[in-house]
Amino acid sequence: MAVKIRLLRMGKIRNPQYRIVVADSRTKRDGRAIEFVGLYHPKEEPSRIEVNSDRVQHWLSVGAQPSEAVRAILSKTGDWQKFKGLPAPAEPLKVAAAAPDRRATYEAEAQAAAGLAAAPKAKKTAEPKKKAEAEAPAAQAEEQSGAGAGAEA
Repeated sequence: MAVKIRLLRMGKIRNPQYRIVVADSRTKRDGRAIEFVGLYHPKEEPSRIEVNSDRVQHWLSVGAQPSEAVRAILSKTGDWQKFKGLPAPAEPLKVAAAAPDRRATYEAEAQAAAGLAAAPKAKKTAEPKKKAEAEAPAAQAEEQSGAGAGAEA
């Protein structure tokens, strides 16, 4: 039985998403697969490529032949070079930046819309107490010095 590592198309019209699968060469493109070994989403920026390297190396070692598209994907991830004993690719695989935390963004915008009412109130209530505590000994000292001066006059 001839085994191929190829792409199985998923997704919608004009939004292709592929699974990298190991399948018998006689089955249909989207037919039954022996094993699922990765993902390829070409429409994302940068393209999303996830490959289970251990399983791909196993299938390549037992004689599975990758299609041209899969060979290009494996070359980008470095799995093809690893199998052939070549040096790793010079250009690292691009990875998408982490998405910002939506809850933190929402809370920051809500505070901005409210005029930053929540955060400054906590600070303002703490500051007058500190000022009052700091001014109280100074006021008592002034009263004592003022009372002493008034008593002398």
